[in-house]
Amino acid sequence: MVFEGFTLEERRVDGQTLRLRRGGEGPPLLLLHGNPQTHLMWHRVAPALARRFTVICPDLRGYGFSGKPGPSDDHASYAKRAMAADMLGLMRQLGHERFQVLAHDRGARVAHRLALDAPQAVRRLAVLDIVPTIEHFERTDMSFALGYYHWFFLAQKHDLPERMILRDVEDWFDLQTSREPKDKGFFHPEARADYLAALRQPGTVTAICEDYRAAATIDLEHDRASRAAGEKIRCPLLVLWGAKGKIGRWYRPVELWQGYTSGEVYGHAVNSGHYLAEEAPEEVLAAADNFFEET
Repeated sequence: MVFEGFTLEERRVDGQTLRLRRGGEGPPLLLLHGNPQTHLMWHRVAPALARRFTVICPDLRGYGFSGKPGPSDDHASYAKRAMAADMLGLMRQLGHERFQVLAHDRGARVAHRLALDAPQAVRRLAVLDIVPTIEHFERTDMSFALGYYHWFFLAQKHDLPERMILRDVEDWFDLQTSREPKDKGFFHPEARADYLAALRQPGTVTAICEDYRAAATIDLEHDRASRAAGEKIRCPLLVLWGAKGKIGRWYRPVELWQGYTSGEVYGHAVNSGHYLAEEAPEEVLAAADNFFEET
């Protein structure tokens, strides 16, 4: 059984339903998952963190069993600003005005925007296996386009990618999660079942595509506006990436993130591929223990 001792809840935040698990005691720590997953990706990390923190693990808007606004021409419902506002509203509803954040993949992009839009709320931020979205697009070359081809596929106009994915959603999931080779036993059976059940929910695949469409349009508008205004992450930042993945090959992650924060930046590679929290939970937990504050 995963997430033993956690409650499974639904909360309404500004008209959106958010599924989440919550457990532990201590300072609040928000965990945000990536694509094409749900909050169950934290099953090997959250229980250990709950010994020291009040851990909140939601499904992002559009993902898992949270609410799924429909597609739109401007993709505003899936702007990271909107998704970050969900998280801020959720934490406030739970009584947490200030909190720390650990986030992976798409969730880390939401967390980046949250730290920019609500700097008073985010005490410390840890991001797993990403660099800022704008850096990916502005530095795009053949290696990135081939290695992260899904960014460009999923951002195609509705409903071209949806129709292709929904012909065999499990096959797509296996292909999507195999940027480093892995078999179907890589993910915990309960987690894999949750990921696939969520993908089969009406609207989930469209929501995922809208997330990527937003990244290529409205999110870039927001990111460029933030850069022009000199807005940076103000809190301490921890950057982890998979040594077997591509982020460390393409970029110098810590150095790059230093340009996006006015505070301290720490970071190192983890002996894993893209899915750090599931492949190398002990290393993620060790880094979290050294970074997050218990008071």
